[in-house]
Amino acid sequence: MVHWTAEEKSAIQSVWKQVNVDQDGHEALTRLFIVYPWTQRYFSNFGNVSTAAAIAGNVKVQEHGRRVLGAIGETVSHLDNVKGTLHSLSEIHANKLYVDPENFRRFAEVLVIVLAAKLGTSFTPQVQHSVEKFFAVVVDGLSDGYYN
Repeated sequence: MVHWTAEEKSAIQSVWKQVNVDQDGHEALTRLFIVYPWTQRYFSNFGNVSTAAAIAGNVKVQEHGRRVLGAIGETVSHLDNVKGTLHSLSEIHANKLYVDPENFRRFAEVLVIVLAAKLGTSFTPQVQHSVEKFFAVVVDGLSDGYYN
C-alpha cells in the first residue's frame, strides 16, 4: 500500500477537479494512438485510425477516452485502495483483453502531458510529482492481474 501525504492527496484531487473527462480523455487517447501507433492494435473494432485526423475524429476513441478517465476518476475517489478499486479492470485487461501493461504506462505519460498543457503554471513540479506518483500507483494496480 502506498502512503499519500496530505499535500499529495490534495494536489491529486485538485488536479482531477479540473479534468474534463470527455475532452481530456479524448485528447490523451488520441495522443497515445498518434505517438505510439502500436497501441492501436487492441482497438481493431474502432474503425479508421489510420491518420491523425481520423483518430481525432473517431467517436470510439472519444468514448474510450471518457471511459478510461472515468475509471481513473473513480480511483481518485479511493486513493487509499487504488489496487482494490482497479482489481476487476486489471483482471479483464490481463485475462480477457491481453493488453500489454506497458500501454498503461504510456497512457499515463501522455495524460501528464495533456494535464500539464491544460493547467499551465499551476502544474508545478510539486503537483507533477504527486500526479506522477498517483499514475505510477494506477499503472501498478492495473498491472497487478498480470502477475497473480
